[in-house]
Amino acid sequence: MKEIEKITSRDNARLAYIRKVRTGKVPEAIFLEGVRLAEEAIRSGVVLKECLVTPEFATSERGTELIQRLSLTTATISEVPASLFKSLADTMNSQGVIIIADRPTPDLAKQVQHGDLFIYLHEVNDPSNLGAVARSAEAAGVAGIFLSPRSADPFSPKALRSGMGSNLRIHIWQDAPLAECLEWVKAKGVRVVGADISGHSYHWTIDWTQPTLVVFGSEAHGLDEGELQVMDEVFRIPMKNGVESLNLAVSAGIVLFEAVRQRSNQS
Repeated sequence: MKEIEKITSRDNARLAYIRKVRTGKVPEAIFLEGVRLAEEAIRSGVVLKECLVTPEFATSERGTELIQRLSLTTATISEVPASLFKSLADTMNSQGVIIIADRPTPDLAKQVQHGDLFIYLHEVNDPSNLGAVARSAEAAGVAGIFLSPRSADPFSPKALRSGMGSNLRIHIWQDAPLAECLEWVKAKGVRVVGADISGHSYHWTIDWTQPTLVVFGSEAHGLDEGELQVMDEVFRIPMKNGVESLNLAVSAGIVLFEAVRQRSNQS
């Protein structure tokens, strides 16, 4: 197993770098905290650069096993006292393991297959919602997610925890203006549909077996009139008792698994 270096100084340069990654100041790197995300990082094949553990985690049964696995793929593994580790962690009750990895990059050369489904998220500001959408999208077999400018970072610590590893595997294109996204998908024969309370169709009336990009607006403002006009079709999820809107992640889950149902019936 790889030798574990001990770090005891708060001013250590590598710890300063890890704090910068945690706060989003190193665009090419991401901050993963906790056993589940460490295991998902290994599973996902992302490039692992640094691993920090507390002495307590390193000597635990689960920690020993995980460190053995990490030592095969991680450049550097270091042990940090629990009191110092707290200054690095993004959670109140950390499990004692942090990983720094390269930010995943999407494959824009992917060929669209029959039934491929894409998501466009317009100015989604809540990283927890974004992570939850990514998790549902992976489970539903979505080919990729486009994020508009002024959206939350899908690789922020909070979004990664909410996505539980899905963010690391599903293709995510950031800073994608809607007009450019529509040009790209329509050139590949992908139909564009929007989710909005003004839609005349219901989500189950859409033919989700076709290659489709489904557009969801922001939690606060939805889609404006100009954006709705460029959709091939606009649909809504029916709601009772005067409820105005659903949580974005809930809405996405309802729509995506209607698509799964239709595609399953077709096979």
